[in-house]
Amino acid sequence: MKMIQDFSFKGKKAIVRVDFNVPLDKQTFTVTDDTRIRGALPTINKITEDGGCVILMSHLGRPDGPMEKYSLKPVLPVLEKHLGKKVQFADDCLGESAEKMSAALQPGEVLLLENVRFYPEEEGKPKLPDNATDEEKKSAKAEMKVRQKEMAGKLAAYAGVYVNDAFGTAHRAHATTAVMADFFPKDKIMFGFLINSELAAMDKVLHGSLRPFTAIMGGAKVSDKILLIENLLNRVDNLIIGGGMTYTFIKAQGGKIGKSLCEEDKLDLALTIIEKAKEKKVNLYLPVDSLNGDAFDNNANTSLTAVDAVEDGWMGLDIGPESVKLFSSVIENSKTILWNGPMGVFEMEKFSKGTTAIAHAIADATSKGAFSLIGGGDSVAAVSKNGLTDRVSYVSTGGGAMLEYMEGKKLPGIVAVRGE
Repeated sequence: MKMIQDFSFKGKKAIVRVDFNVPLDKQTFTVTDDTRIRGALPTINKITEDGGCVILMSHLGRPDGPMEKYSLKPVLPVLEKHLGKKVQFADDCLGESAEKMSAALQPGEVLLLENVRFYPEEEGKPKLPDNATDEEKKSAKAEMKVRQKEMAGKLAAYAGVYVNDAFGTAHRAHATTAVMADFFPKDKIMFGFLINSELAAMDKVLHGSLRPFTAIMGGAKVSDKILLIENLLNRVDNLIIGGGMTYTFIKAQGGKIGKSLCEEDKLDLALTIIEKAKEKKVNLYLPVDSLNGDAFDNNANTSLTAVDAVEDGWMGLDIGPESVKLFSSVIENSKTILWNGPMGVFEMEKFSKGTTAIAHAIADATSKGAFSLIGGGDSVAAVSKNGLTDRVSYVSTGGGAMLEYMEGKKLPGIVAVRGE
């Protein structure tokens, strides 16, 4: 596999899959967080500085056909500001404008194509009526697969080199992430700098972790993280559980959780995880106290109780101070740290303190030599909000993709380039 740092793009036209699926202000349609745009800059700059030109492909949102509110036009001024140059824009990724502008592109120039998801072929999912028969479904899927390949081929014809730098969509078998690589010689396909850094960080945690290795799993549901937890039980020394999934574990052990979030059908699963942790000699840490609210509201009344003594009518919405002390102590003594998911309802200020405290504990451990990998929307938001991004080792840009990679799954976008 070619490495981008070793490749010369002089005189070459590169088509690059980036992830510009950025949040937009609902009124002004301006970009509110440009993290993903900034993440693509090293790859774009490498190509143009070599003397090549760049055609950028991305999706934004989940449009149902061409829709103005999902246009990539708002990305243009932000991208131009960061690159310090004009960026051309094709208003249809497969249209005449894209073909002509790609053909006319000169060394050092950058072209952004309109949202690739304006075409259903990108995702490769046929639209079927609810009453479609199995035969109709099979036929529609086969037809869509052909159309998806045709879309990938048409886009591939714009350039001579293919670069995938969209880690956030690497777990999707889409035309621009998993099919396009087939249309280029093996020595003309590669990952961009962002994907390479993502893979290096995750492989370091999975295969080169220093001990003790601590994983911190938060979020609402055990079911969302079960595959990741099971994979990590074979690797970690400590597993910290927080967030809404806490109360499924607590109820499974006979605790009182009031009206806290609980997956009633996952109580046995929670007990199984506890037993597996014991078998594998993994230290499993659950919160010991709970900050509760009498409503799912930032203005709710609060109470602090033992985690297994939440009163009726109350719900656990954050970890308490004793849990923070316990978790922070474990984190402080760790050499490798993986964090995915908040400790509470982080979006509500009143119930964000536990998550914030864990973010600071990880930053402190990192400053003492630990390697820390942060992934998942709220975990990343907590690190960013508290100005700790530069105090942790790596912040992943891919939520779902990171989860699946850490679960041990093969990601279509990675396999397409790496050939595994």
